[in-house]
Amino acid sequence: MTHSNAVGEWLDIGPVDQIAPGHARTLPVRGGEEIAIFHTLDNQFYALVNACPHKRGPLSQGIVHGSVVTCPLHSWNISLKTGHALGNDEGCVPTIPLKLDAGRIFLLREAVLGKKAA
Repeated sequence: MTHSNAVGEWLDIGPVDQIAPGHARTLPVRGGEEIAIFHTLDNQFYALVNACPHKRGPLSQGIVHGSVVTCPLHSWNISLKTGHALGNDEGCVPTIPLKLDAGRIFLLREAVLGKKAA
């Protein structure tokens, strides 16, 4: 992932074509939680904290299907839209507001930098 550049309330994290459909990339956050940015096969983008609510598995390494990612550790299904575990599993991972503009991905600065590690 390219380095972030601040643009007002939004952080420019790079061009949309850096993430192939059906894949994810990670964005390390100094002093905070790593973020996973997902590009779905139907050309939607989502950002979540890169840690499954179950055992903190790396969601960015999971399989993306529809608007869901399956955690690579224990196959929990997590909604990319809400961050909630689906089915009988319980838990939630924080979502990060994301917008696209002129072919670039932007994340809400406060959501990225305001989430400090506990």
